[in-house]
Amino acid sequence: MRVEEIMTPDVECIEPNRTLQEAASRMRALDVGPLPVCENKRLVGMITDRDIVVRSVAEGHDVRTEKVCEAMTPDIACCREDQDIQEAARIMNNKQIRRLPVLNRDRRLVGIVSLADLAVGSGSAQLAGQTLEGISQPAMPHGIPVVQATPY
Repeated sequence: MRVEEIMTPDVECIEPNRTLQEAASRMRALDVGPLPVCENKRLVGMITDRDIVVRSVAEGHDVRTEKVCEAMTPDIACCREDQDIQEAARIMNNKQIRRLPVLNRDRRLVGIVSLADLAVGSGSAQLAGQTLEGISQPAMPHGIPVVQATPY
């Protein structure tokens, strides 16, 4: 099964020169946490509600004037619409992400595939479960393994 068969098409984007306030307003209107950042439908990054809070608000920046490009993550994982869903699941697992932008052969954004899309669209509870397990593993900040607390 290919990614294009299960992805969510027609994803809303935001331009990198828009303000963080505009991004947050669009997130609220769409009831989403992440927004792809595009120039002419070409993916240039991703902005999340967490990016806005941690990279801007917590630093005392003005969300009414700060641009999306200043808080977005520019280098993001993505997949192609013609890739197998197993490959998309592997990328999500390895990168520990729940949503993966989908590009066409011209590298234009054509959709997004989520963990829920994998679970419902693939018909494979095992694929979704394995992907969720990988995504949910504790991250290792700055290459330092996370120490798990032992129960009493």
